Amino acid sequence: MDMWWKVAVVLVMCWGLTSSEAREEHHDSSPRTAMFRAPLDFGFVPSVVYETHAYYEPGPIGVLFHMVHAFLYVVQPNPFPKDLIVNMVQQNMGGIKGDDYKKPENVVLLLQAIYYELGFIVLTVLGVLFVLFMPIVGLCFCLCRCCENCGGEMHQRQKKNGDCLRGFYMATLIATSVFLAVGVTITYAANQNITSQIKSTRRLVSTNIRDLKSFANYTPVQIDYLAAQYTTAKNRVLSDLDNIGTLLGGQIHNQLEREVVPALDNALRMTAVKVEGAIKAMREAKESLESVTTSLETLQEGTGRLQNSLQSERASLSNTLNDQACSNGDVTHTCSTIRGTLSQLALSANFNGLPEVEGPLANLDAVLETDLSNIVQKGYSSFNDTPRMVREQTKGIVSEVKGLLDKSCGEIIGFTKMFPVEPALENFTKFLTESQKNIEAYYPQIDQLDFYRWIGCVVICCMVVLVLAFNFLGLLCGSCGYDKNATPTARGCLSNTGGNLLMASVGFSFIFSWVLMGVVVTTFVVGGNIEKLVCEPLANRQIFKIIDTPYLVHPAKKNVLPGMLFQDPNIDLTIGSMYRDCYENNGLYSALQLETKFNFNKFLNATVYSLEMAKLFNSVNVDLQGMLLLEQEGKDNLIDFANTGIGEIDYQAYLTEVNKGVTVVDLLSYANELEAQADQLRRGALENALKGHASSIRQIHKDQVVPMEQAMGTLSQSIKLLQKTSRELPIKVTNVLNAIEAAEYLISNNVSHVVKQETEKFIKNIVGYFSQYTAWVKHSLAMEVAQCKPISNIVDSLEIVACSFIVDSVNTFWFGLGGCCMLLIPSIIISVKLAKFYRRMDTEDVYDDGAENWS
Repeated sequence: MDMWWKVAVVLVMCWGLTSSEAREEHHDSSPRTAMFRAPLDFGFVPSVVYETHAYYEPGPIGVLFHMVHAFLYVVQPNPFPKDLIVNMVQQNMGGIKGDDYKKPENVVLLLQAIYYELGFIVLTVLGVLFVLFMPIVGLCFCLCRCCENCGGEMHQRQKKNGDCLRGFYMATLIATSVFLAVGVTITYAANQNITSQIKSTRRLVSTNIRDLKSFANYTPVQIDYLAAQYTTAKNRVLSDLDNIGTLLGGQIHNQLEREVVPALDNALRMTAVKVEGAIKAMREAKESLESVTTSLETLQEGTGRLQNSLQSERASLSNTLNDQACSNGDVTHTCSTIRGTLSQLALSANFNGLPEVEGPLANLDAVLETDLSNIVQKGYSSFNDTPRMVREQTKGIVSEVKGLLDKSCGEIIGFTKMFPVEPALENFTKFLTESQKNIEAYYPQIDQLDFYRWIGCVVICCMVVLVLAFNFLGLLCGSCGYDKNATPTARGCLSNTGGNLLMASVGFSFIFSWVLMGVVVTTFVVGGNIEKLVCEPLANRQIFKIIDTPYLVHPAKKNVLPGMLFQDPNIDLTIGSMYRDCYENNGLYSALQLETKFNFNKFLNATVYSLEMAKLFNSVNVDLQGMLLLEQEGKDNLIDFANTGIGEIDYQAYLTEVNKGVTVVDLLSYANELEAQADQLRRGALENALKGHASSIRQIHKDQVVPMEQAMGTLSQSIKLLQKTSRELPIKVTNVLNAIEAAEYLISNNVSHVVKQETEKFIKNIVGYFSQYTAWVKHSLAMEVAQCKPISNIVDSLEIVACSFIVDSVNTFWFGLGGCCMLLIPSIIISVKLAKFYRRMDTEDVYDDGAENWS
């Protein structure tokens, strides 16, 4: 079994180096964040199902086993003497020489051992006395009987209670014989149990060896699976690197939205509002300039026509007033009054001298050819272009990392080729096959030895059965042939034969009892002590505490197992801890604590996550300094807008002319007044002529003055709006430029901590893939790879075979046989007493009155 352990260790040592152990510092310092994808799925390590079920249920005979255990507990109730055994081994490690046994410490140990074995010693002494005195007592009894002593005379004294005594002796002998039969049945059952468990032993041997082969065959497959899963981590790293723009850039963008955008969005919105305001101002200014141009053209054209109309009407009215009708005395005053107002029919405002606005309008048209509304969209587009910027800036690093990953994969594959795994597996399999053949070669010899043992035990049982046979035959013949009316000298042949058979039972009891007790004492001492000192501590694992006691074997060697396997006894590895790990079906790597001799951290640092790769990841730097919300062309456009010449227009000249009105007098009032004066005249041609002139003046007002007044109103509004715009325009342009510069500064300077933070998270996430892989490998090596249940099964199988199959059966054997030996004593006494009532006597009691009294 030690060789199997060593070969298994070699397998794991060779193949374990192809895998990786988790880098605890990365695993602990690389928290998973919600920004990236789910943890890696490495699947399930190929598992093996072992056949051996190291569990034994004895069945009905288990009741006998428990009885024996209870008896042994009564004989030896002391707890397992761990300290005593350790002290004895350590103090006498070199053997007892000369008078060493007289040393006080050895004397104390001897007394402690005697005290522990006191129950066995007492029973052994009693058994030895039985063996020694039983033949002597039998010889003396025989000699006395031959000398007609000790009941040897063939004369039976008649007693009144003779029938009661005979019945009592017969009942007692029957009960004793029944118990003897039970004892011999127990003895035979124990003997038969050993033989019947031989096949189970073969099954355990076969399944244990098959399990060891499965252990050897599956271990490289499992290790290959661990090494192959490096590709899973590698592919995930490559996938994240290929999508670094979306993952890192997108996360930077998202974090900016959460942390910076409250300020950034305000800046962008402010910029948008100000840009839209500027655009609105530009459009309003353009509309106003266009309105001024249109209105001015309308007014200048209308002024010429109105002036001609007024001159014509003034001349016509003057001709009417110069008519003869105005020479009459009562009309002359009215005509003179009207003639005095003719000068009021003239223009008040002069729009021909106002400055032109075609120049500012042309400049504004040129500015508006550039779409300033695109400024905001460009700003957001530049901000949303973060993933592309990240991808472009990290393109070189991604390429180098891919090369390092390919290099690491090649190193792992090359490393697995360095060890002669296949020859080791082949040799181990051959060893198991040869061992199985060698063990199976002993099966015929074992069967033969077991047959001899079985025959010997059957012979021993037959000794007791022979005594039982004589007892039962004697009881049968004596009971059937007994005639209570017959005198002792006249008893029948059948009754006499029953008595002789009982005496034969006594003789064979004397002959066999000491032999049987010798067997009982021998098996009791051996089997009982093995049960108490080996089987019980093996069942409760106390025996491992003795074997694992530090410095038990050698004062300079702390632990036995690592000293045997690794030549390093100072490793904190014990057989008990190894058994517990294997019993729980953990990996051999964990059970043997191979990390103390084969630490995979160096290999992992050189392959999975090397210093070169760490430096490369640490060199990742994302720079958003180049993000612009407004290019220089847009800024120049805004400046050009402020310099279109709108502010240089003579707005006061426009407002002065507009405020004058179209004509000197209101034509409608003038017409009404003229018509009122005409009504004061007598009816006639002059009245009608004046009323006709009043109507013409109203028509001129309606057709020419009203449109000019409307044009003047529009011109007034446009001029006022332009005047206001010219005052606010520089401020608006300055505010727009300042807002854009503030937003750009916020992006290029104040988000650096966000970029750094998210870059570190991305790198930790990439490193986390390697940490997941190494942690998974470590867990798999400890729990799933090379599961060493077959090793604990070997120990448990040895316990089952040695203790449950053999020791328990042997102890049950001596327990039943010992009971038979003890029952032989009352059987002898009662048989002698009862035979007196069945055998034919030579003489009998004679009474003087000639009447025989047999009652």
